[in-house]
Amino acid sequence: MTVTALIVAAGKGERLGGGLPKQYRMLGGKPVVRRAVEALVRHPSVQSVRVVVGKGQQALAAEALGGLDVGPLIIGGAERADSVRAGLAELSGDAVLVHDAARPFCPRQLVDRLLAPLEFFDGAAPVLAVGDTLARASDRLGEPIDRSGVVRVQTPQAFRLGPLRKAYANWAGGKSPTDETNVARAAGLSVAAVEGDWALEKITTASDFRRAEDWLAARLVQRTGIGFDVHAFGGEGPIMLGGVEIPHPRGLAGHSDADVVLHSITDALLGSAGLGDIGEHFPPSDPKWKGAASEIFLAHSANLVRTRGGIIDHVDCTVICEEPKLGPHRLVIKRKVAAILGLDERQVSIKATTSDGLGFTGRREGIAAQAVASVRLEID
Repeated sequence: MTVTALIVAAGKGERLGGGLPKQYRMLGGKPVVRRAVEALVRHPSVQSVRVVVGKGQQALAAEALGGLDVGPLIIGGAERADSVRAGLAELSGDAVLVHDAARPFCPRQLVDRLLAPLEFFDGAAPVLAVGDTLARASDRLGEPIDRSGVVRVQTPQAFRLGPLRKAYANWAGGKSPTDETNVARAAGLSVAAVEGDWALEKITTASDFRRAEDWLAARLVQRTGIGFDVHAFGGEGPIMLGGVEIPHPRGLAGHSDADVVLHSITDALLGSAGLGDIGEHFPPSDPKWKGAASEIFLAHSANLVRTRGGIIDHVDCTVICEEPKLGPHRLVIKRKVAAILGLDERQVSIKATTSDGLGFTGRREGIAAQAVASVRLEID
């Protein structure tokens, strides 16, 4: 069975306010829509993912989904149902998972629960029992509603593609349907109910964002990476340290610009996420990196950590040398490193020390640096 995930991300998010649609707002360092897409694009039973966006949202979507294999963006309509119709018209294959971008966390096992019933049913939807007292209300509380047998219906919802497409074409319910189960049941399709998940709570208001941030924080684990780099003096100055040009009669020898500060921090970040070392990503044997600015390496490592769902909390680097004196340049280096990493200056520490005349740094033969990076990573 070939399965396509259709992510509906065409809403304006007006109830949240602030102008930017909620699906493009940052949640734990990533746009909400990216989290919704990543949860499905990684699933082994999902062959492809397509995303429906609102007219004029193409640039926002392209930036939010950069690097993900989602195919051409689909332009949606005024109502959610219009966007789903537009998406279904672009799909092929056996089955579709229709999902709302405003539900950024989709557990892998839930997708398995949804796809299994398609052998016997036309569709399947995740549901949660209602535990609260229900009542009708306007400006005051009205009559109670019997909650026995009542469930909350979530997305993603799984359907055989052909029957769902036909059901939408024949929809005559008048008011625009709020989800696919309404359309399917009106067409007489059989829809299985599977156990839902609290992780699928929809983001609608500012308090929902706070709840989602808290939920995400509970899934993060602290990781620490250590980096070390050394370069010998060689040739004429100046020296590059932390992306800053430092006047000095002697330069540092290296394949790139020999920036020991940025190299050590790069290795620390890569190590924190178990992503190897700087030599694996930027091998010195590759002529492309000869004389390259090391801020390219650092920015790349930070992007890799964030792509893994990581949050960089702090980096600390100690430079070991007898010369040049870093005191006059320390604050500028700190600001530069923070800018490259997209961090607040308070999240970066730059220190300097000597080796009291001992070793190669003490003999003024070169400069060394060691760094520590603290990050939080999502649990898979």
